[in-house]
Amino acid sequence: MAIMTQQISFMKMHGLGNDFVIVDSRGRGPVISAEIARGLGNRHLGVGFDQLAVISDSPQADVALTFFNADGSTAGACGNATRCVAQYEMQRLGRKTLSLITERGVLQACQEGALVSVNMGHPMLMWDEVPLAREMETLHLPLEGRPTATGMGNPHCTFFVEDAEAVDLAQLGPRFEHDPLFPERTNVQFAHVMAQNRLRMRVWERGVGVTLASGSSSCATAVAAARLGLTGRRVEIQLDGGLIDIDWREDGVWMTGATMHVFDGVLTAQFLESLQ
Repeated sequence: MAIMTQQISFMKMHGLGNDFVIVDSRGRGPVISAEIARGLGNRHLGVGFDQLAVISDSPQADVALTFFNADGSTAGACGNATRCVAQYEMQRLGRKTLSLITERGVLQACQEGALVSVNMGHPMLMWDEVPLAREMETLHLPLEGRPTATGMGNPHCTFFVEDAEAVDLAQLGPRFEHDPLFPERTNVQFAHVMAQNRLRMRVWERGVGVTLASGSSSCATAVAAARLGLTGRRVEIQLDGGLIDIDWREDGVWMTGATMHVFDGVLTAQFLESLQ
């Protein structure tokens, strides 16, 4: 398979510990397959990541992004990876703003001092937008714990609990990820209110598992909290990897936080051939 024989350079980046491999495929055509994504995502035999983001050209935006999970499946959105790529590209071009197109459509990013903000678009609140398996209201799902469903490019299922720290993510995460109510599986969040407009949230990502942070999950949790009247529309969320600011504005859900470019690398021919 020709895709396996090309030399592939990559960047390792993270947003609040939510870590990514970033591959720039502009001018080269497809360079990543599900097999390569799975191999790269293995933290012992590959590089390891929560998501892999592929940068490509687009006539509609400055850059296009596609996302893979660590198990080789695709993701419709990845907020922290979007912020990481936006930071990299804005620094490369000497700009303060950038447009990026994903399955969510064209997203706008901007530099906010040392931080990066991305508008993740409007939340999807109807059952068929999330999507769910059948028609129902999304504020209180008919599941134990009465979670809230939100679409942010990925499906999300958010539980508000007394203490998110006490939740066994490894046990409950996969149970709800694969619930028949979610035909495309779902990200699962557990959160509690720490103070006025401040939440503590932990996340299980579909196709990945427990992660230190998740951008789209943070957006979904903030939207769910506002819909339930637990907070206002702007909140600070304490994740396992740090703090992120979410602001549900008239033009969409804005996410602001830190990013880190850790290192660059090149995949060897031996590694790529081993994945065939």
